[in-house]
Amino acid sequence: MNKIVLEDKEIFPSKVVCIGRNYMEHIKELNNEVPEDMVFFIKPNSAISNKLDFPKNQNSCHYEAEISFLIEDNKISAVSFGLDLTLREVQSKLKEKGLPWERAKSFDGAAVFSKFVNFDGDISKLGIELYINGELKQKGDYSLMINKPLEIIKEANSFLSFEDGDILMSGTPSGVGSFKRGDVFLGKILFDEKVIIEESFKVL
Repeated sequence: MNKIVLEDKEIFPSKVVCIGRNYMEHIKELNNEVPEDMVFFIKPNSAISNKLDFPKNQNSCHYEAEISFLIEDNKISAVSFGLDLTLREVQSKLKEKGLPWERAKSFDGAAVFSKFVNFDGDISKLGIELYINGELKQKGDYSLMINKPLEIIKEANSFLSFEDGDILMSGTPSGVGSFKRGDVFLGKILFDEKVIIEESFKVL
């Protein structure tokens, strides 16, 4: 099974629970409707990676930076910078036909994470930034989320259970776009506007 790293400890999540359309400006940039209910999808353990590999046999892929949480005892215990990689053209075709998104969202390497750090602070003070080749592409924070992380966990629990070590991805702010091999990503998680996680990835 694939793993993530919490401080010096290896953890093997059973799944990644993701929420879609959780930032209003991101909904607008993709011309999506504002959902009446939370939109969930799952990435399997096989999607988890600590490397940023361009998807095989694909010409286009989009990045989506997300504040990501480690769940233990059904509570947030750690935080990470995460990338929800998306085959946007594939997703659009599937959505048009009313079909599931797995081909576009759940492929191998589609959930990329920095190291995780223990976190028991005020999640309302968390923010995220993504730079690609030195240029700021995405910036967001808790205040911009339509559904807050604790609300998301509660709603997810209405139909699934979090195993210890599972991950919650809390949605992406506006600024998503395509990338290519050789690009250098720098992801940051901020707490009270101070950087607590900073990790770079070169697209292979």
